Amino acid sequence: MPINTSNDLPAKEILEKENIFVINEERAIHQDIRPIEIAILNLMPLKEDTELALLRSLSNTPLQVNVSFMTTESHESKNTSRSHLNKFYETFDDVRDQTFDGLIITGAPVELMEYEEVDYWGELEQIFDWSSTHVTSTLFLCWGAQAGLYHFYGIKKHILPAKVFGVFPHRVSHRKIPLVRGFDDIFYAPHSRNTDIDTEALKAKDDIIILAESDEVGVFLAMKEDGSQIFVMGHPEYDRYTLDKEYKRDLGKGIDIALPKNYYPDNDVNKKPLLQWRGHANTLYTNWLDYYVYQNTPYELNQIVRK
Repeated sequence: MPINTSNDLPAKEILEKENIFVINEERAIHQDIRPIEIAILNLMPLKEDTELALLRSLSNTPLQVNVSFMTTESHESKNTSRSHLNKFYETFDDVRDQTFDGLIITGAPVELMEYEEVDYWGELEQIFDWSSTHVTSTLFLCWGAQAGLYHFYGIKKHILPAKVFGVFPHRVSHRKIPLVRGFDDIFYAPHSRNTDIDTEALKAKDDIIILAESDEVGVFLAMKEDGSQIFVMGHPEYDRYTLDKEYKRDLGKGIDIALPKNYYPDNDVNKKPLLQWRGHANTLYTNWLDYYVYQNTPYELNQIVRK
């Protein structure tokens, strides 16, 4: 798939070096097709790392995808320069009158706070409600998934006795549903979180389907029956070294953190981490784009609006 994003975005040069097809803005304008419009609400502190990880994940379909980045206006980022945000990001006020084929809402390092204590919670609730009427399908990741389930379904989270940290096996349910088409019976995915949702409350929702879960870390993938909302409890977009960076960062801060599970060969931090989830991660994002965005979105984008 040709990814179309700003010509000057730093991640674009890295993607091109990895032989990922990134189309420039001028060429995209002259292609006689209707590209898929995807917005990414990036709530992660290291926004450029997240940009790169998600663009990699969206790069495995023949569709042309225009990517726009969003940030919250009610929170000032301490880890990404203001010049980067001003150049490559829009706020909700900038896009509230627009419609998108798909929206990705990332995780955020605020999981130990109550939702209402997060400084941008009010703005995020507006974006959640807007996505119900202006987006064909929304993909919620990690804390974003927990927050979405709380806002739309009242499902609460709880703090875990120990952080879920590492790469864990999951089993697939409802194999005929297109979102998990091509998945093996057991697949691996990264997690890095201190909280979990009320699984029984989730299972009690008649219009939610649980598609993958783990005996060790619980639900990984669930969706609203019509595919308009997809909830991913982990981080399939993580690259090989993301957990390594998080582990060494926390050690450097003096935080008592366990070694990430099923990650380093022989649990040796000096060995190259095993990349065990990339295939299924790519399949997940491709299936989302192909079956829940492209197949469901109207050709005339402004017809997405639902009352």
